Amino acid sequence: MRFVLQKLGFYAVALWAAVTLDFLIPRLMPGNPVDQLVSKLAQKGQVTPETRRAIELLLGADLDQPLWQQYLGFWGQIARGDLGRSVAYFPASVSDMIGQTLPWTLGLIGLSTIISFLLGVGLGTFAGWKRGSWVDNLIPSLTMLQSVPYFWLALILLYVFGLILGVSPLNGGYDPWNTFPGWNWAFIQSVIYYGTLPAITIVVSSVGGWMLGMRNMMVSTLSEDYILTAEAKGIHPRRIMRAYAARNAVLPSVAGFAISLGFVVAGSIVAEVVFSYPGIGNMLLQAVNSNDYALMQGIFLVITLSVLGANLLVDLLYGVIDPRTRARS
Repeated sequence: MRFVLQKLGFYAVALWAAVTLDFLIPRLMPGNPVDQLVSKLAQKGQVTPETRRAIELLLGADLDQPLWQQYLGFWGQIARGDLGRSVAYFPASVSDMIGQTLPWTLGLIGLSTIISFLLGVGLGTFAGWKRGSWVDNLIPSLTMLQSVPYFWLALILLYVFGLILGVSPLNGGYDPWNTFPGWNWAFIQSVIYYGTLPAITIVVSSVGGWMLGMRNMMVSTLSEDYILTAEAKGIHPRRIMRAYAARNAVLPSVAGFAISLGFVVAGSIVAEVVFSYPGIGNMLLQAVNSNDYALMQGIFLVITLSVLGANLLVDLLYGVIDPRTRARS
């Protein structure tokens, strides 16, 4: 119980610090979302002070209030789930824009991260157990692909499979001409078809790192005394590999996976831009280009909550997997 309370207290402080920075950074940047929207409206006609005041209230940027009142109001907005209005997609709310793009990112980046982790850990376990095998010799090639610039690898795969072979679409998340978004098989099939090549790109570029890390931890773990003891007792080799070696060797990878899983919400900006995928990473780039501070602030907040939540969950699971972490707390 003390272990859980310590973790909850730590992440509560981290959440407060992250939300405070998320509040302050946009306000320290030059300009504000009100000026951005007023300048757009001024191109169509004169903007009166009353109109400007209405825009301030609509965007939740009451500049007449002291900073501390704005800070308290920001926490109130978060509690209500109100992240303000987007300037780039006005009059849509930030929450609606994030809600539209987040499922695309979770589906593509989330599944790709999980597949790459499971595949890398599984192959790394076998490579560490059977050193010198063909799986072990495959690691240098996969790690070389990880060092290749990501956008270059994505463009090469898009050129080969999209332009030359014609087996993959060039852009988008689904076929807008022949399918209608919804829970129907035609749309789901289209989403899988459009997301296959981006997913393969993500898996190919990241599986080598998981595989190498797990392989090295397996080699280190296999030299421990308890592995020799298990072998001396005549325990089946497969059980030693799974229950003794892999269970302990995977712990560092689990911690790294937690961070990767938290950043899934941030999306893969390069992948989503190269493939024109309608995810949150692509929208974040558009928000930066449009100086849409409210949208950037909302996306950063969602990313922060996801990373903290994923790390908290894995920290608690870590205490179950490895009881020694609870004893040290």
